[in-house]
Amino acid sequence: MRVITAVNINDAWIRAKDLLYANHTTRPSRVGEVWEAPWPVTTVYLRPLERVLFDPQRNANPFFHLMEALHLLAGRRDVSWLERFNSRIRDFVGPDEEQHAAYGYRLRKAFDLDGGAEDDYSDQLLKAIRMMKKNPNERRACIANWNPLWDLERPDVSDIPCNTHAYLKIRNNKLDIVVCCRSNDIVYGCYGSNVVQFSVLLEYLAAMIGVPVGLYYQISDSWHAYTERWEKLAGDPPYSLVDFYGDNVPGGPAAEPFPLVTDPEVFDEELSRWMARDFKQGYWWHNRFFPEVAEPLWCAWDWYKFGDFSQARLLLSQCKATDWQLACSCWLERIVRNREMKAKARV
Repeated sequence: MRVITAVNINDAWIRAKDLLYANHTTRPSRVGEVWEAPWPVTTVYLRPLERVLFDPQRNANPFFHLMEALHLLAGRRDVSWLERFNSRIRDFVGPDEEQHAAYGYRLRKAFDLDGGAEDDYSDQLLKAIRMMKKNPNERRACIANWNPLWDLERPDVSDIPCNTHAYLKIRNNKLDIVVCCRSNDIVYGCYGSNVVQFSVLLEYLAAMIGVPVGLYYQISDSWHAYTERWEKLAGDPPYSLVDFYGDNVPGGPAAEPFPLVTDPEVFDEELSRWMARDFKQGYWWHNRFFPEVAEPLWCAWDWYKFGDFSQARLLLSQCKATDWQLACSCWLERIVRNREMKAKARV
């Protein structure tokens, strides 16, 4: 076992690249050769809300990462909603209209949890929230994605949960989360989608319980990168990038996270309403994340897909989460530059 203790995702990504480059074996896998660490790796995030990766070479799609995390919180598994932000998602989850391994669906709707005192028999998150509220020393708040009846010996299914369980505990009056992953692609998974998904989940649970966010531990059993993807995206050591969460940001103030939950009582209702686009102009949102972060990004994406980059830039400027605003703006400018270069090459 090795442990990467990092301030945030940008710090973790640099440390992870150095670790894998220095310690790996090449192995075959179901979908291609991988560089795999010879032992499990645990990544500890000291400031897990600093979850936006600012690496231009990695070029992660920040629109998709945030929307995927909201899709998880809503307990959904429909592929079409996510496909709006990632046209290649069926390459990873299969051709069906519903994801087999959708984390949010499994955490909130999939399992029949008999014996609950309340009516939400299938919602593991609400049960865990009640447990932690009743007993801050609780150590049995374990939430599960893995189901052996659905997932063991299923060669016909490509979309099997990688992250299998998570454990919640309150320490130093803050909520910590430990996420266990059987197989972690560090490029698209561990330091891509996973850090956003599970830090958003941690922030949501902490707000619902009524405590601050603590630490996020990601325990990765097979910690690896696909050789072709790694050689294309990782770059050559030594690695570096500008962490816009830092204290010495060139050209302006540091990026900052924006609170996800400001009114726990109606957050789930407003999340469902926003994702279904079931609201009228002028609707008063109790959770400001939706009109001030999620909606500007949604609309900016629409204008980007329409090909109106000026309008997309304008809408991005209205996003109050400066970390997501910066990442999405930089990603969009890279798209624009790439298209301009291709257009010039054709002349």
